Amino acid sequence: MDDDLKERMESHPEINWSEVTRQAIEEKIEALEAMNELTGESNLTESDVQEIADKINESGRTRVDEESA
Repeated sequence: MDDDLKERMESHPEINWSEVTRQAIEEKIEALEAMNELTGESNLTESDVQEIADKINESGRTRVDEESA
């Protein structure tokens, strides 16, 4: 983690950053597992899968941000 990010996080001591991190990791794993299920027999390309995963991740980050606010 770079110093700038650490300073910005420290400016918000009311946020449980460990919990935010845990939630983000859990959401990423769930998204990956869902993608594996959806694409197991699919004709989607790796690029298609990555695009879908990116959209899921952005949605998850938005939700975590809203819950942490």
